[in-house]
Amino acid sequence: MAVSDILLLGNPLLYKISEPVHKNELKVLLPKIKLMFDTVFDFRKKYGVGRAIAAPQIGLLKRIICLNIDKPVAMINPVISELSNEMFEVWDDCMSFPNLLVKVNRHEKLTITFRDLNWELQSWHLSGDMSELIQHEYDHLDGILATQRATDNQSFRYKK
Repeated sequence: MAVSDILLLGNPLLYKISEPVHKNELKVLLPKIKLMFDTVFDFRKKYGVGRAIAAPQIGLLKRIICLNIDKPVAMINPVISELSNEMFEVWDDCMSFPNLLVKVNRHEKLTITFRDLNWELQSWHLSGDMSELIQHEYDHLDGILATQRATDNQSFRYKK
């Protein structure tokens, strides 16, 4: 299993906006997508957490999110819509700063539409922790880290 180094907080690539994936690029990107899944598995083995990764976290500035909840799912060119007005507060963690928690506010519900690996259009309605996870990963695609969404300047906690 090959794994990638995960870019850490402060790396300038994490603050760049990712480009859309074009259908003709998908075949070339499949090894990178597999690398993303392997990297999540490896991170989970080391830290006991890790459900998803966004392509910018491995230095790939493409709009790809790889989730591994019940099964591996690649989200190509995801778009979030229908954000609920209801918000909730959560201590967010990130593979790019594995020993830091950041208190953020997230939308309780959302809809995410994306292309799967067969270039089929998918649409999911999510709430709670899955909504939070998608918002976190989607932010990576726009060059936004949870540290930038902290509720205030005291919303940081070291995690052992």
